[in-house]
Amino acid sequence: MGDVMTWTQITTTCSPPDVDTVCAVMSMIDTQLVIHDNSDIAQHIRPEWGEVLDEDFARRTDATVSLFLPEDWELGSTIAYLEARFSELGLAVAVTHDSVNQADWADEWKKFFQPTRIGERLMIVPSWEEEFAPAEGDVVVRIDPGMAFGTGTHESTRLALLLLERHMQVGMDMLDIGTGSGILAIAAAKLGAGRVVGCDIDPQAVKAAAGNARANGESGIHFTTADLTEGTQGQFGLVCANIVADILIRLAPDLPRYVLPGGRVIFSGIIAEREGEVTAAMTAQGFRLADRAEENAWVGLVFEKGGV
Repeated sequence: MGDVMTWTQITTTCSPPDVDTVCAVMSMIDTQLVIHDNSDIAQHIRPEWGEVLDEDFARRTDATVSLFLPEDWELGSTIAYLEARFSELGLAVAVTHDSVNQADWADEWKKFFQPTRIGERLMIVPSWEEEFAPAEGDVVVRIDPGMAFGTGTHESTRLALLLLERHMQVGMDMLDIGTGSGILAIAAAKLGAGRVVGCDIDPQAVKAAAGNARANGESGIHFTTADLTEGTQGQFGLVCANIVADILIRLAPDLPRYVLPGGRVIFSGIIAEREGEVTAAMTAQGFRLADRAEENAWVGLVFEKGGV
């Protein structure tokens, strides 16, 4: 039990339209955020698998955004910073905190994480799901989130995977910025990518991603601990980033050097109201909007770099 870590979970509760702004504030502390939009949770429950949704929970229409910090983190100043920023922005946000055991955190995901079809071929399956039988032609990605974000249960991850399936070409090199659980990098490898690199600022996420890749038979993916593109070498035919709008906008000026001429960038994690800002940031760097997808209030965008 000596290697089981204890974390402090800071959770903010807000209205769904405020999620993107709340994420932008919380990402100044840590970019690995866990988002639960309770307003549409009922539609993801599968009664045929024996799942039952508590009536009190079903009536909730709020959203929560959580981050996880080491137990020795300065908690008081962090909460004071968040409350001050939310107050300045005029947001009605409740901030709470609790201690969470790493094993307990992972077990919580199992209540909501079920096999999910995305697009035509991708199937995202929990690592503990033993009875799942894929259909012919399915590309199966098995994921254990560990302490990392990215299971395919949130709209932003589903949109990123949907667009990845559309635009991933066999042999194309792929860079996954903010890899989280490694789900996008693993899916790219299974769809036939060449070189695949995943980077994340959180060492725990990198560890989880590497473990997920090995469990999927994709140990050739290179995962590294880095802040966005820091230390990344070479150019890629496809770059993916499922983060929040403010970070994507900050990332935009760095992308031309990492994307091959004619290459594409998939952005997700964008609330619909911020789509114009993200698009403007990318077109200012010489990219054109090539594709988009939308689910509820979330948007995924594909940009193409000019040249041949």
